[in-house]
Amino acid sequence: VVPVLVLACDRSSVRRCLDRLLRYRPSAARFPLIVSQDCGHAETARVIASYGAAVAHLRHPDLSDVPVPAEHRGLQGYYRIARHYRWALGQVFRTLGYRAAIVVEDDLEVAPDFFEYFAAALPLLRADRSLWCVSAWHDNGAAAMVDAAHAELLYRTDFFPGLGWLLLAELWDELEPKWPRAFWDDWMRQPEQRRGRACVRPEVSRTVTFGRKGVSHGQFFDQYLKFIKLNEHFVPFTRLDLSYLRREQYERAFPARVYAAPEVRVEELRGGARRPPGAVRVQYTGRDSFKAAARALGLMDDLKAGVPRAGYRGIVTLVYRGRRVYLAPPADWAGYDPSWT
Repeated sequence: VVPVLVLACDRSSVRRCLDRLLRYRPSAARFPLIVSQDCGHAETARVIASYGAAVAHLRHPDLSDVPVPAEHRGLQGYYRIARHYRWALGQVFRTLGYRAAIVVEDDLEVAPDFFEYFAAALPLLRADRSLWCVSAWHDNGAAAMVDAAHAELLYRTDFFPGLGWLLLAELWDELEPKWPRAFWDDWMRQPEQRRGRACVRPEVSRTVTFGRKGVSHGQFFDQYLKFIKLNEHFVPFTRLDLSYLRREQYERAFPARVYAAPEVRVEELRGGARRPPGAVRVQYTGRDSFKAAARALGLMDDLKAGVPRAGYRGIVTLVYRGRRVYLAPPADWAGYDPSWT
């Protein structure tokens, strides 16, 4: 049994999120829905209550402001979110005793195979200790930058994606004692938490966000997030062999495929230079060259503790004008530099 924990606050549009989850959920017994609400917003509470027994409705008991440092006076929302996450995950893993959970926020819409994806990935997450989460989200998953015809493709990523993710109770045992007071997702992306582990993420996103307004005030939404493509067709993941995602197999196959691709310059790609069909590689050598190439290719160019969004071993994979492109460091890559941030 793997509950879906929906974190809610003051969006009555949580109905859009819950309707999709209930529409695609294959089993109420296997995937119970739990909504944890902060903020005490009455209209949102009425929407959640309207689902009756189909949804368990938890209410955060502490609605007070969180003391924040003077320099974060306008960032109270991030502190409240971190506090809510800690309480809600504690309810799921400590009070209710579940051994795994899928975490969703109230502004996410899920794909038809959202549950199938997590059902297939759960055994992999349990078996491979070099993985610490499975995410439904692809940060660079705009329609023009993914291969929608191969929606079954999955990858390992060193970047914590969030936005619809699966974790085990063992990970919460590790994280809970040191859970941060604010900015929990960026905290997850620090080396001290990641500890060299990776997440699984899809080629085509299994969630999209419709929450333009929130504590981040729409940061990235108009430029990137509203263009993320939601997978439309059901992929029978539980009937597929996902062993290629295990660390040993992936470390053999993925870098070999990347560095076998011929190297090209961004200018050649953008200029439409004729090349044989097949994947190509664009090489970067430092933070500034990464950011310049990422911008030119339409990728999100920010780095968290040196890790690019959706990157693995520094490699970001995308589709550019119909061609598979790997934005990659030199083959002798020696690891992430946390000062690239």
